[in-house]
Amino acid sequence: MGGPGEGGERAARGPLAGLRVIELAGIGPGPFCAMMLADQGATVLRIDRPAAGAGRPELELLNRGRQSAVLDLKNPLAVDALLRLADTADVLLEGLRPGVAERLGVGPDVCLGRNPRLIYARMTGWGQHGPLATTAGHDIGYIARTGALHAIGRAGGPPQLPINLLGDFGGGGMLMAYGICAALVERAGSGRGQVVDAAIVDGVASLLAMPWMLMALGFWRDERGVNLLDGGAPWYDVYQTADGRWMAVGALEPAFYTALLAGLGLSDVPDRDDPASWPELRALFTARFKERSRDEWAAVFAGGDACVEPVLSLVEAAHDPHLVARGTYVSRDGVIQPAPSPRFSRTPGRLPEPAAAPGQHTIAALTEWGLADAEALVTSGAAVQA
Repeated sequence: MGGPGEGGERAARGPLAGLRVIELAGIGPGPFCAMMLADQGATVLRIDRPAAGAGRPELELLNRGRQSAVLDLKNPLAVDALLRLADTADVLLEGLRPGVAERLGVGPDVCLGRNPRLIYARMTGWGQHGPLATTAGHDIGYIARTGALHAIGRAGGPPQLPINLLGDFGGGGMLMAYGICAALVERAGSGRGQVVDAAIVDGVASLLAMPWMLMALGFWRDERGVNLLDGGAPWYDVYQTADGRWMAVGALEPAFYTALLAGLGLSDVPDRDDPASWPELRALFTARFKERSRDEWAAVFAGGDACVEPVLSLVEAAHDPHLVARGTYVSRDGVIQPAPSPRFSRTPGRLPEPAAAPGQHTIAALTEWGLADAEALVTSGAAVQA
């Protein structure tokens, strides 16, 4: 990583310019991690499996910003090719079940033995060891086991699903990207690579640090919908409006709460510090929000400090004036997608090219990565050019 002109290249392409990443194709959190790295300038080569469906690759947002080569890792020639790619890589990402990479002959011991500076990042749901390590799973199961799912929902009601943001992407892909960057920082001093064991259950547990802290302090009950930040408090909740849409209320601090009451036109209300008054407060807020439409209430609270915001749909959010002004969502060829994040003052990332079809760049990419026998690999069937 690095070399002549490194500073100018990084400034032009993002803070990770010059970083070379091999991604073994997977789903969900692994591709999201690779997307984050590519968004910030890393050169990521995605290794797809043979017969991977092309579909409409330009709509595969998680795969944006990298080339695709197809290698059949059941073929010894393809395994050798992957090892040679890893010899010159900074990072290898894999999301296979524990033991599969080793059985294929591309596990961390082999790769690090050849390239001691390699960061070998492994994404799984359960982790590389433990009773469930080799068990199948999905986001819903991971957040269930960690206690996160238990904590989300209404009092007396069932747990509610936060789609797969909490496990796959927050506790998974982002944790993996953080682990890779941390390992790269350490490598800058030691000169040595290492294995990053990124498990979704570990990442979700990290995200639960605040509830665990509040529970230790006696400010959180191990129940749904009865706490300050889970809808238990009437001033931190959602309320339906006259048109059937919703407003989100987050008036935690006293000054914000005062602004909330002023916006609602309420003055003679029960003491919010007495939990016994919460049902009455909730009823007052519920009735008042029902008197106007969502957009009318949004206008009432616009620009104020009540911490009250309209609940927007995904399509509405893409056209929200604040998010438009920041370029939070962008559109390319009619496809709305999130812009690269976070933002850097000196080395900003940029929206990369749309995703490639599997195998679209096999010969070109393998050649660029130093494999002079790329065409022979295709001829032998070890690789596939789309």
